[in-house]
Amino acid sequence: MNFMVTLIINALLAALLVVIAFWLPQMNVYAEKSSPYECGFDPMGSARLPFSMKFFLVAITFLLFDLEIALLLPLPWASQTNKLMVMLLMSLALISLLIISLAYEWVQKGLEWSE
Repeated sequence: MNFMVTLIINALLAALLVVIAFWLPQMNVYAEKSSPYECGFDPMGSARLPFSMKFFLVAITFLLFDLEIALLLPLPWASQTNKLMVMLLMSLALISLLIISLAYEWVQKGLEWSE
């Protein structure tokens, strides 16, 4: 019985939110909003514009550091393990790897946007 009540309430709430989202927004159409791109490029210009490789290098660096930091998320739960010393050494190694790689990127000027 509780499951059915929860299911009905969730379905009604979702339907209410859909109706509100459909009727609530203002329809102010202007040139920037009706443009197919929101990234600042002119959609009617040439598609063969030169693109800076520095952008891709910074983006890849961000993704690598972001994924490595995501590996640190289970640390609060891992601290309840029986082998606490092994967990601490592994997390220290991962943090050291992050610090060393960040220092390397900084020295190689991989984090500077201007060329």
